[in-house]
Amino acid sequence: MRPRSIRTAVAGTLIAGLALGMGGCATDGGGEVTTLDFFQFKGEALKDFADIIDAFEAENPDIKVVQNQVADSETLIRTLLVKDRTPDVITLNGNGNFGKLAEAGVFYDFSDEPVLETINPGVQDILADLGNYGDEVNSLGYVNNANGIIYNQDLFEAEGLEVPETWDELIALCDTLEERGITPFATSLSENWTAMPSWNGIGAYYAQGGFFDEMRAEGDTVGADSPVSFEKDFPEAMERQAELFQYSQEGYRGASYDDSTSLFANGGAAMMLQGIWALSPVKAVNPDIKAAIFPYPVSEDPEDRMLVSGVDVTVTMARNTPHKEEALRFIEFMFRPDVIEEFAASQTMVPSVEGAELSDDPALQSIAPYFDAGRITGFIDHQVPTAIPLVGVVQQFLYDDDTQGALGTLDNEWRKVAARTITTNEED
Repeated sequence: MRPRSIRTAVAGTLIAGLALGMGGCATDGGGEVTTLDFFQFKGEALKDFADIIDAFEAENPDIKVVQNQVADSETLIRTLLVKDRTPDVITLNGNGNFGKLAEAGVFYDFSDEPVLETINPGVQDILADLGNYGDEVNSLGYVNNANGIIYNQDLFEAEGLEVPETWDELIALCDTLEERGITPFATSLSENWTAMPSWNGIGAYYAQGGFFDEMRAEGDTVGADSPVSFEKDFPEAMERQAELFQYSQEGYRGASYDDSTSLFANGGAAMMLQGIWALSPVKAVNPDIKAAIFPYPVSEDPEDRMLVSGVDVTVTMARNTPHKEEALRFIEFMFRPDVIEEFAASQTMVPSVEGAELSDDPALQSIAPYFDAGRITGFIDHQVPTAIPLVGVVQQFLYDDDTQGALGTLDNEWRKVAARTITTNEED
């Protein structure tokens, strides 16, 4: 779960360019220059991709890349696919919707491409969990985010506090902070998505071992008495999430995301239940803050800690593009270590290429060991069918603390979605 990317006004103007790009995806009049249509969804990465394109074209004068950055990328890419106008090279957020498209067999199979061997296998595992077409590899993870607990390093150091490695240590830390008059967490609930980072961070531990595969197999029989279900497997996860929110600032239920980031940035709370994406607004308020991230220490064994990470940008290409060689050349350039390092540093993300260096941002450095050791796992909300009102259910639960009510609703909605699907393996 991550907040929607900031969409800039320039995106709208570039939609016009998209139409031009789609029509111009061919060699020029001299037959010497091939034009690639490059579909990308991140408004905040417009300049970074433009720089990549400039460098690529300088080395590859026989290829021109037209960047088409679009605001509602998931809707538009579906439209283009239906009209058989798939762009040559595509970037999308690695979420459940992307997985469904991949399962439809519309994207290229990278299984035999050398560039695949350069990517952290843990990143590709996250994408595989979302969906591929059969045994194919239909996209390449480019940069990853990280979801955990953000903490104020200066405050921890001044108070002589250590990063907790178990759940008991986390609760003890919260109690210590309160005893010293420090609010443990800056949280908010006025926007429903802000409930999801902690649900994903804690729930990931309870979904290991194929939980969602079994849920899909059970289909419309999911319930309190089925082998797996939300009612059966998630009570402790939900109760722990609620426990952490009790250590929030006064009035957190009515606070906005901006309120919570400002509170943390100004030293009004020691931690945030957010992901790496929150650092940008935090540093916009206080550029001098030293902040880092640690994973939710749900397990009682520190060695079992996992970092929840999502593929913020995944790269793919049209299965049947007439410009396969040129598109692959551009993609291989994008994954060159020096290129991906610069992009990831600018976006405060983790590059997927093994051996690529992180920026010296302390937040990124704090999570690097988890990527190096492959101790990462995906966002579990990406496994929940979009027809299920998960975000609203979790937000309501944090208002009323009705654990069984929330979990029963999720199981009931799962059954309804499963009953509408053709096979038990389809989500919705």
